[in-house]
Amino acid sequence: MFTGIVEEIGEVLAVRESAEVVVFTVRGRTVTTDARHGDSIAVNGVCLTVIDPDGSTDGTFTVELVPETLKRSSLSTVTEGARVNLERAVPVTGRLGGHIVQGHVDGVATLLTRTPGERSDELRFSLPAELARYVVEKGSVAVDGVSLTVAGVAPDSFVVALIPTTLSHTTLGFREPGDNVNVEVDVVAKYVERLAVGYVGGSGSAAAVGEEARAQ
Repeated sequence: MFTGIVEEIGEVLAVRESAEVVVFTVRGRTVTTDARHGDSIAVNGVCLTVIDPDGSTDGTFTVELVPETLKRSSLSTVTEGARVNLERAVPVTGRLGGHIVQGHVDGVATLLTRTPGERSDELRFSLPAELARYVVEKGSVAVDGVSLTVAGVAPDSFVVALIPTTLSHTTLGFREPGDNVNVEVDVVAKYVERLAVGYVGGSGSAAAVGEEARAQ
C-alpha cells in the first residue's frame, strides 16, 4: 500500500522487451536506499515489484511490466530518459500522509488544461466515463501516484489544484496539455458501492443503486 506522497522524481534509464514483458531500469537514489528483491515501488502510481535492486552502488532498480500493466496504464508509452514519480510501499508504522493508494491503476486520463497561478497551478484532466461516479468534489484521487484533493468535477473531467511542493517535487509540475496520466480512484468508494449493491441489488453502478433505492 502507498499514500500518494511521492518521495522523489526518478529517471527511466532503460526500456527493453523480454518475451511478453517490458523491463524498466529506473534510477531513484532515495527509494533504493533500502530496496530489496521483491519489494514494491510505485512508478507513476503503478505498484511494481523490484527484481534487481542495486541501490548500494548506483541507485537503480529493475522492474517488469506484464501485459495487464501495459494495457491499463500509461507506462506503455514511457521511453528512456522519462522522469517518473517514485514512492516506496508505506511501512505499518508509517504516516498516512495522503490517502490509501493501492498502486492498482483504474484508468488513463489526459491533461486538458493547465492554469498557472501566482504560486499554484490548476489542472483539468479528462475523466473516463467508467470512473466518473467515484470522483467527487473534495474527495481524493491519485494522479500518476500523487495523492490529490479534487477541487471540482464535471461530467467528463475533474480539476485539481497543485501547491508549490507538488509542483516542485512531482512530475505534475511539468506535465503539459495532451499528456496522459495514470488515475486511481479512492478504493473506499468502490467498496461502498459494492456493499450497497448487496442490499439493494442492481448492476453494480452507483447510478443503478440510487435509482433502485428511490424506487423502494
